[in-house]
Amino acid sequence: MHSAAQGWLVYSLTKSPLYLGIIASLGSLPILLFTFWGGVIADLYPKRNILLITQSLSIAPALVIAGLSGSGLIEVWHVGFMAFILGTINAFDIPVRQSFFADLVEKQHITNAIALNSTAFNGARITGPVIAGFVIEYFGITSCFYINAISFIPVIIALYRIKAVGISHRPTKDRERGIIGGLGFVRNNRPVLYILSLIALFSLFAIPYINLLPVIAEEVFHRGITGLSILMACIGIGSFSGALIIAFMKEIYRKDLFIPFSATIFGLSLIVISFSHNFYITLSALVMSGWGIVTYLALSNGFIQESVSDFLRGRVVSLYIFVFLGLAPIGNALMGLAADIMGTMTALKIFSAVVMLMTIVFAVKFRRSCEDTCR
Repeated sequence: MHSAAQGWLVYSLTKSPLYLGIIASLGSLPILLFTFWGGVIADLYPKRNILLITQSLSIAPALVIAGLSGSGLIEVWHVGFMAFILGTINAFDIPVRQSFFADLVEKQHITNAIALNSTAFNGARITGPVIAGFVIEYFGITSCFYINAISFIPVIIALYRIKAVGISHRPTKDRERGIIGGLGFVRNNRPVLYILSLIALFSLFAIPYINLLPVIAEEVFHRGITGLSILMACIGIGSFSGALIIAFMKEIYRKDLFIPFSATIFGLSLIVISFSHNFYITLSALVMSGWGIVTYLALSNGFIQESVSDFLRGRVVSLYIFVFLGLAPIGNALMGLAADIMGTMTALKIFSAVVMLMTIVFAVKFRRSCEDTCR
């Protein structure tokens, strides 16, 4: 709800796809700057305690935006500043939360746990934008931000009730305490290196297309906030289904095929979206894009965490978060600027072509690099 409301608020204030990209960049810039330190903290301190702190702090930005919006004083820079504050909190929260799974389940179930978490998240992505559209229409945009602030309370209660059954492994050598240990692992593990490289590409040229959905909803299909809610919900449907399938699969065979396949589906769906002027074809492509990217990310995250030692887990996960979310400010700025200069659909065509080409290169290199280890 917060994401949908923020996008609509920014577009209502500016009518500019460039500002959509700028605000999204401000939200993810702190991850570029601070997420490595979040990984270090995850390896050194009790993860649940850190999560209690970050989730409590996350209430403040939603309340501030709600107050400013409700008073009529809201300006676009307010939204950008609060997005940066929330992004800073997330820079520490996300690597800790993602590496927390190893303290909750056995190693062979990490991929399923990651996918189950993704199922919950993407289930909310289906219902959240739809509810946001209804709330904005009948109660005003301010209500969305107040609801988001309240929603952190049950999260905090749940964290208090969680009991970690795993053992956290702190690094025992000084040279392993810093970020270098995580970088060294990735450098020496070719499959992981290729996975992270493709995620970086997606963050720069693919995933930022989501920030342009308000423009597509309004200018391409002329459907306003209702159309935006439907577009975002379709991504959520695909994401939810992909995560749900992985969550309940007992074991995933032939990862050397399944990981490249899901990436290819995502790339193809972007091409369809960029060329489509039919609302229902676009909806179908958005479902497939959600399925493709979430399946790829869940399998990749699980693959990485199954490959890494416990004492390096937080730092390696922080590298995953860095290329996934940390590079997003650059990608959001590139996408927003390209859309402003060339037009939204033209920019999408160019970016999706680059993504599809590099995905094919990844598929070949990844399969060769893990012929004996990924199946």
